[in-house]
Amino acid sequence: GTTASASTSGAQKIAYVEIDSIMSQYTYWKDVTKIIKAKEANIQRTLAGKQKAIQTAALNFQQNAQANKYTQAQAQQIQASIQKQAQDADALQQRLGAEYQSEVAKYNKALSDSVHNYLKEYNKDKKYAIILAKSGDNILYADPAYNITNEVVKGMNQAYKGMGK
Repeated sequence: GTTASASTSGAQKIAYVEIDSIMSQYTYWKDVTKIIKAKEANIQRTLAGKQKAIQTAALNFQQNAQANKYTQAQAQQIQASIQKQAQDADALQQRLGAEYQSEVAKYNKALSDSVHNYLKEYNKDKKYAIILAKSGDNILYADPAYNITNEVVKGMNQAYKGMGK
């Protein structure tokens, strides 16, 4: 990447990194994204399975009830059982959703920490006064000469590979 240099001796050096590029090119984040998507798919499969079982039980109950195959006590017992399954499925959905959100938050914090820690190390010799995060249009204009994203992504990927994943 290109590195900005101060035009006058007293000027502070500024650089920026594009967050979108870090998220799309940082190997750690690609790995995490796979983990998150797999977890989400697992949750959806689990909940869909529960939902299908409840629907099947409800349908069977309805058909058998219409055919007068149950005593009133049996019918009430089966209805209560199906209701309990539905409540358990709702509770499971709440729990898995909360666990998922917590895990995503943990990964987001780890990403943020790794970017901050890397930039701290990266800036030891570069001595930028400020390194900005460019995300969306939060910076209206920035000279591309101040963009250190490629350098940072490359360094972060090397550091991540060095950790042996």
